[in-house]
Amino acid sequence: MKVTDIKLNDTSHLIEYYNNYDEEGRLLSRHGQVEYLTTMKYIEEALGGDKSKRILEAGAGTGRYSVTLAQMGYRVDALELVEHNLEVLRSKLTGTEDITAVQGNVLDLSRYEDNTFDLTLVLGPMYHLFTNEDREQALKEAVRVTKPGGRIMVAYCMNDCVVAQVSFVQNQILTHVAENMLTDDFHCISRPNEVLFSMVRIEEIHALTENLPVTRLKTVAADGVTLFLRDTVDAMDNLTFDYYMKYHFATCERQDLIGYSNHSLDILQKN
Repeated sequence: MKVTDIKLNDTSHLIEYYNNYDEEGRLLSRHGQVEYLTTMKYIEEALGGDKSKRILEAGAGTGRYSVTLAQMGYRVDALELVEHNLEVLRSKLTGTEDITAVQGNVLDLSRYEDNTFDLTLVLGPMYHLFTNEDREQALKEAVRVTKPGGRIMVAYCMNDCVVAQVSFVQNQILTHVAENMLTDDFHCISRPNEVLFSMVRIEEIHALTENLPVTRLKTVAADGVTLFLRDTVDAMDNLTFDYYMKYHFATCERQDLIGYSNHSLDILQKN
């Protein structure tokens, strides 16, 4: 069976989801901090502390990254589809940050000129793009607005973590098979009005950039096995969590572990 591609023409389901979902709370939870701290580690490495560098976050959500980076002294442009998320983002600002937050779609960054940003972040939109056409368009736009030599960081939801955790650990496999939610080789079939998240495998991530003027620097397991250990991680004291993060950072670039991470971070450089 082939993975079904479904074009997300209607974003109403997505908007309704985020109007009622506590994305901020997820990233602030202890297990959510693993993804956040990992992403920030690689963002800060890319920026090198150079406050003259300009950042775009396409799909900024509630501003967990954009607001933080602006408050660190960087010039940030934040683009977000969901108005509710933008309201949350703007509520965090003190008025001293150099940040411009606007509503828009990652598939159309025409408001920004070519070669504008030193770092372009696409940390959520790929979760909700269901066709290769849309994924490639989002990447093409992100690369276009990035300066030569600049970085593009793209987050994905990984397929096999979801199958293992949801289908098997949560014992939903029989339901998923009955409702035709998995291919014969256990690739998730996501439908925008039923399953709002698009899951991929590492080879699909690599294939998306084949025709783009970029070099892949690394692909990182943004949260590693944390989803499987969520309750354990949430219950850790500070010292144990520090050791867990040391373990995670020591292993997150190992490519043999990428597939079982809930989220991956693909780090590209524009040629």
